[in-house]
Amino acid sequence: MEHSLALFIFTLTATITPGPNNIMIMTSGLNFGIKKSLPHLFGICLGFPLMVVLVGLGFSVVFEQYPLFHQVIKILGILYLLYLSWRIATSPINELDQGKAKPLSFIQAAAFQWVNPKAWVMASGAVAAFTSATSDMTWQVLYIALSFLLVAFPSVGMWLVFGQSLKRLLRNPLHQRLFNISMAILLVLSMVPVIREVLTST
Repeated sequence: MEHSLALFIFTLTATITPGPNNIMIMTSGLNFGIKKSLPHLFGICLGFPLMVVLVGLGFSVVFEQYPLFHQVIKILGILYLLYLSWRIATSPINELDQGKAKPLSFIQAAAFQWVNPKAWVMASGAVAAFTSATSDMTWQVLYIALSFLLVAFPSVGMWLVFGQSLKRLLRNPLHQRLFNISMAILLVLSMVPVIREVLTST
């Protein structure tokens, strides 16, 4: 496939930069550790390339024909992220220590990609930029998905390890609480452009 280096740089940059997935996996690493967060990690790293394939092979056409459907997904995404932000900010630290709270499961993390605005931008942007009408669309989309798959594990995994390492620095429950609240605020802030877009289009 042409422009392989450019595609690799795009997928690496898009995957490693801060966004809802990376903020949430870092928070999970801090609160639950690496081992318990692995289903969350795998859900992101496998769920997003699958989303790229489905978007590239037809879902984008569906949303062009039924824009209201896409609008509904955006609103659901905003509501779900606000719920996750509240959950992160309010989970008692002692509950985390006693194992009552749980990280996202594989299915939850994979399904989250469909309501994650950054994931939509990444998937649709990659398909639009790195496919050509003169070549086989299926293989091009699969190649893009493979590129995301290869960079996802080290990129997202880095955020998970970083979150785990922060636990040593945030031994004080108050500090851990402040960290969780800060991450919740960042998640809400990441929604501001999408909220603005939804409000202006209604």
